[in-house]
Amino acid sequence: MGHWAGVIASTENADGIWPGSAHEARRFILDRLPGSAPVDGISAEADRYARAEEPAVLADLDLIEGATFSAIPVVCPGDPRPESRFAAFLDGTQQIGIVNQIEGVPIVWATVAAAIRVRVNRRMVAWTARTPAVAKRFYVPFRYVDTLGDLRADPRIVDTGNETDRGTIPSRHPAALMEAALQRVQHDRERLEQELAEAWCAADDRMLYVDGGIGTSAIASQADNVVGVIKTHRKLYAAGAAFRVLVHLRAGERSSVFRVSSRNRFPVASWYVRVRDATGHDSLFGLVRIEASETADIASRADEISRWIIAEGAPLALPDSRWDKMAYGIRDTEEFLRAIS
Repeated sequence: MGHWAGVIASTENADGIWPGSAHEARRFILDRLPGSAPVDGISAEADRYARAEEPAVLADLDLIEGATFSAIPVVCPGDPRPESRFAAFLDGTQQIGIVNQIEGVPIVWATVAAAIRVRVNRRMVAWTARTPAVAKRFYVPFRYVDTLGDLRADPRIVDTGNETDRGTIPSRHPAALMEAALQRVQHDRERLEQELAEAWCAADDRMLYVDGGIGTSAIASQADNVVGVIKTHRKLYAAGAAFRVLVHLRAGERSSVFRVSSRNRFPVASWYVRVRDATGHDSLFGLVRIEASETADIASRADEISRWIIAEGAPLALPDSRWDKMAYGIRDTEEFLRAIS
């Protein structure tokens, strides 16, 4: 069942009950870490410091469909409403904040969770083959905290003082330490999502809609029944003339298919879909990027999958602010995760 097996039930440790809330986490550290002080307003503090997003860039295309990057209609005005073949939805969440500090070093408490929800007779229910995964952990830079003692040996206290994704050791600056912690929290959430996606591939052949990319998993990136949907676009695969094509995509159109790969990802086929009319909105309104396994018939698969994605635009995922790009099944999964974590 993998590294995260059973994390939803991991609440006991040698010293008693593992914290279940930010208040309990704050008290836990005060009792065990001499010299620490509580920090209130953890959400605000985390939001202020933890902006570890990638820079906004335009990337060159590795085109695998056609000779030029083009707009391709998949649903035309007057067409019958498309139907979706997605049977289930996978999403993960994270909650992160500072609960304590010691000599200026933030002690971070975070909860990561992931679940698959299955659509049965138009209702969303929990996937019975695997329970949702919820993990609650502290994130502490060991190199800057000398009084951790035996807490260093607890796997639920994560060392964030090691080399980051950028190949550097975080400085003692609180913002640098928060960024390092956020990276680790994001990795932990992605690992939960990856293990659930791989469990679905092993147990079910129906179509799974994943909120986010699938290229981190060797299994999911090659599975014909897993589709990743990316709603945020820090990196746009549309340098040069392709940019104009992309921003002028109309509702019901997709882009040509291209390949996405990197040193830390498995290659996948990808393309953009405009799921809603962007008239009167910014150029990224209603725009999602799809990731799927690369197959010989990827062009026809891209048409079919795009129609499913467009069909998932109803009912609206209101009142979520991302309603223009979010499938209702993903909103349901997020609400479910908030309720259990």
